[in-house]
Amino acid sequence: MAKAKQQAPKKEQAPKAPGTKSEAPPRMLLAYRDTVMPQLTKEFDYGNVMQVPRIEKVVVNIGIGEAKDNDKALDAAVGDVTTITGQKPQLVKAKKSVAAFKLRAGQIVGIKTTLRGRRMWYFLDKLLNVALPRIRDFRGVSPDGFDGRGNYSLGLREQVVFPEIDYDKIDKLRGLEVSIVTTARSDDEARSLLTRLGMPFRKR
Repeated sequence: MAKAKQQAPKKEQAPKAPGTKSEAPPRMLLAYRDTVMPQLTKEFDYGNVMQVPRIEKVVVNIGIGEAKDNDKALDAAVGDVTTITGQKPQLVKAKKSVAAFKLRAGQIVGIKTTLRGRRMWYFLDKLLNVALPRIRDFRGVSPDGFDGRGNYSLGLREQVVFPEIDYDKIDKLRGLEVSIVTTARSDDEARSLLTRLGMPFRKR
């Protein structure tokens, strides 16, 4: 009897990637300007619009320990991140040697890409409204991912939650980390900002 083929997650429509400069602003940016900023100003009683927290950048990174033994793993990871973010990632190299882990200074240990502007907003829209809901038994993201300075990080176990990734063409399931850097002065302000943008924090 033929072995049943594992079904790929159902693809959903992702927000369109940025193209020409004449395009309308990303919908999440418009929501931030029109709705979130006034709400935050009222909640925290800001006296100046420049005090309102905003998202500065989003960093997407993947650790690739196997890259030292498998060049194809590095190429596959770079391809996945490029497909997901629309931007080619940079290589992350070890700063010093660690004999216990057979790690040499200068050895590639991961990749990362930093998103700003349109690409950042499109990625966030896709992350919150398409990728996270595709996670099996999803009950929200951890509320404990803040760093004390208004920035938030979350980990995803599989890159296939992003609709651009073809399950049948990947070399392996690979996790990634997403760090959202904000101008908020506190975690409470950052939490309110992200919640109002649609971040589905899990209840404690």
